[in-house]
Amino acid sequence: MAFEASLTWLFQLSFGFFFFTFTALFFVFSILGFFLKLKPCCSCEICQTFLTSSWTLEFNNLCDWYSHLLSKSPTGTIHVHVLGNVITANPENVEHMLKTRFDNYPKGKPFSAILGDLLGRGIFNADGHLWRFQRKMASLELGSVSVRSYAFNIVTTEIESRLIPLLSSVADKDINGSSGSLDLQDILRRFSFDSICRFSFGLDPGCLRLSLPISAFASAFDLASKLSAERAITTSPIIWKLKRFFNLGSEKQLKQAIKSVHELAEEVIRQKRNNAVNDSSHDDLLSHFICTTDDDVFLRDIVVSFLLAGRDTVASALTSFFWILSKNTHVIEKIREESDRVMGQETEKMVEFAQLRDMHYLQAAVHESKRLFPPVQFDSKFCEEDDVLADGTFVTRGTRVTYHPYAMGRMERIWGPDCLEFKPERWLQGGFLSKRIRLSIRCFKRVVGFVWARKWL
Repeated sequence: MAFEASLTWLFQLSFGFFFFTFTALFFVFSILGFFLKLKPCCSCEICQTFLTSSWTLEFNNLCDWYSHLLSKSPTGTIHVHVLGNVITANPENVEHMLKTRFDNYPKGKPFSAILGDLLGRGIFNADGHLWRFQRKMASLELGSVSVRSYAFNIVTTEIESRLIPLLSSVADKDINGSSGSLDLQDILRRFSFDSICRFSFGLDPGCLRLSLPISAFASAFDLASKLSAERAITTSPIIWKLKRFFNLGSEKQLKQAIKSVHELAEEVIRQKRNNAVNDSSHDDLLSHFICTTDDDVFLRDIVVSFLLAGRDTVASALTSFFWILSKNTHVIEKIREESDRVMGQETEKMVEFAQLRDMHYLQAAVHESKRLFPPVQFDSKFCEEDDVLADGTFVTRGTRVTYHPYAMGRMERIWGPDCLEFKPERWLQGGFLSKRIRLSIRCFKRVVGFVWARKWL
């Protein structure tokens, strides 16, 4: 008994010592990581403002501060030396990065490491040949008439059978004196998740049913996305990598959430393989992709990537759109007038795809909303070899280069002195969408999720 007690005491002492040592080392690494993340001290105004966070005295968020700096820059480009970051809102630079010298600006290992556990080798976490292969495969499938028709039918069904009944039930409660409020952002997230799951997997999580159930899959996916993104704001990659190695805290939660997402995706893939042999009646993406590869893990990564791209971007774009409409009721009236003109007075009738194309003012309002509130506010690449941007900015190898759609939508030199106003008319010429739209598509077409937001909207 004495020996066992001594052994227990020794174990507790050893564990306590190990825990204390690890905590101390973790604290030291956190402090060191913060300073290691920064480049040698720079005395320029931008770096000093960033380091002291004095920008918060004038701006509510970092994107607004960057937008202010970029609008004042003659080239639309700034340097944040302490972060080793070049930030640009110059359309010519964006075209240089995403088209002219695309191969020289991969996502880079830091980005791939952050999302690697969740997305694996999926298109939004891949570079080089792997990216090209998936891009070509996705373009062929998404460009087909059957897939586009399938996507439109999914959205129409989701609106008719779930979204409208839900909104009607809340409106009825309000009329009867009960609580008639709801969180529109939550509703739109549920709507987009149901739609993108059915489109990608052929799976219906039912998040938008009248009871507003909590989907285990949606919750796991949300948590996995959130915790993966939080890796990017840790003071140093060492921190989250240590936590992952020891399976601690947020990394333990992330591991469990990713396991749930991957298990469900893999089960759906197995069922598709077993049931879809010689069956071409399904138009979801997975059914189209499944015949292109025997690698189920690769297939899982592709579909999970599309889920990530299609869920939050669509929900964000829709939330911003309806929020800004609530502030501009005259735009709502014009959309109603156009709807009545194109569809007639049959208020119960759902819009058809051909009719939607004829609603030029509605499309202009959507594009104007995305100009001011892009679903992806900024995106970064890493320069692989020394380069010179279109505006003459020299970029050294390994530099992070960030292009900023949020700031680009607020540049007076691009949009004019009324750039901060919500004016759908800026997209119209003679009542039809003008050629100005081409600038937006050219600048933003490769932004993660933009194509998805455009398709669903």
